[in-house]
Amino acid sequence: MPGIPTGVVAPPAPRPPRASRSPRAGTVFTHVFLVVGGLIMVFPFVWQVLMSLSTNSQVMSVPPTFWPGELQFGNFAEVFEKIPFFNQLWVSILITGLRTLGQLILCTLAGYAFARMPFRGKNIVFAIVLSLLMVPPQIYLIPQYLIIQDLGLLNTAFGVALPGFFSAFGIFLMRQAFVGLPYELEEAARLDGANPLQTFFRVMLPLVGPSLSALIIITVLWSWNDLLWPLVVATRAKDMPLSVGLATLQGQFSTDYSVLMAASLLATLPVLILFLVLQKRVVQGLAFSGMKG
Repeated sequence: MPGIPTGVVAPPAPRPPRASRSPRAGTVFTHVFLVVGGLIMVFPFVWQVLMSLSTNSQVMSVPPTFWPGELQFGNFAEVFEKIPFFNQLWVSILITGLRTLGQLILCTLAGYAFARMPFRGKNIVFAIVLSLLMVPPQIYLIPQYLIIQDLGLLNTAFGVALPGFFSAFGIFLMRQAFVGLPYELEEAARLDGANPLQTFFRVMLPLVGPSLSALIIITVLWSWNDLLWPLVVATRAKDMPLSVGLATLQGQFSTDYSVLMAASLLATLPVLILFLVLQKRVVQGLAFSGMKG
C-alpha cells in the first residue's frame, strides 16, 4: 500500500458499527397480525367444541355463554342415536377415496399431456378446460342426475363419486407442476429407451410428489364437504355421506344445535387429522405448481 513503509503491517480497517439487534417494527407488526389472524381462524373451531359440550338452551341463550356450566358428553352419544353415523362415515370415506383416485389418474395424465405433448389445438382445448372453472356446478346438476339415473346408480357411492372423477382445477394444478420440470429429463429417458408411459410413471410422476399431495388434500376436503350433489342422488339414510346426514339433523321447526355441533365435530376430525399430517406437502405443492406458467 502506498504511504506505508516496507515491512510494517498496516493497521486493521475500522469495523462498521453493528446493526441493532432489536426487531424491526415491520417484523413485530407482521407477527402480531399473524397471531391475531390465527386466533380469528381458530375461534370458530373452539366455539364448536364448547357448544358441542353445552345444552341446547345454553347454545340458544342471549347473550351467549362462552363456557358451558356442566359438560354434556351425552351429546356425542345422541349423535349415534339420531343418524347411522358409522354407515354414513363409511360412505363418505368410500366416495372421497373414489374421487381422489379418479382425480389422481385423470388429472395427472391430462396435465402431463397439456404440459409436455404437442398436439393440434392444445391451447384451445386447455382454454376450454379452464373455462369450466367459471361455470357454476348447478347448471349441469340436472343433466348429471339424468345420466346417473339412466345408469342405475342412484343411492350408490359410485353414483355420487362419478362426476367428481374430473376437475378443471386438478388438471391446471398438475399441468403447472409438469411445466416446471426440465425437458432434459424426458430426453434422457428417451435415450435410455423408455416409452412415453414409462417416462411418465418412472421419471416425471415421482418428481411432482408435492403437487400430488396438494391435489389429494384439496380433493378430499372438497369431496368431504360436498352437499348439493349427494343430497340429490342419495335419498336413503344409510346411503348418505356425512355431509347430508348432518343436514338431516336440522329440523323444520326446531334444531338441537348442541347435538348438531357434536356431529359436526366428529365429522371434521378425519379430514383435520389428514390435513395436519400433509399440511407441509400441501404448501410445497401449491408453491411448486405456481413457479412456472
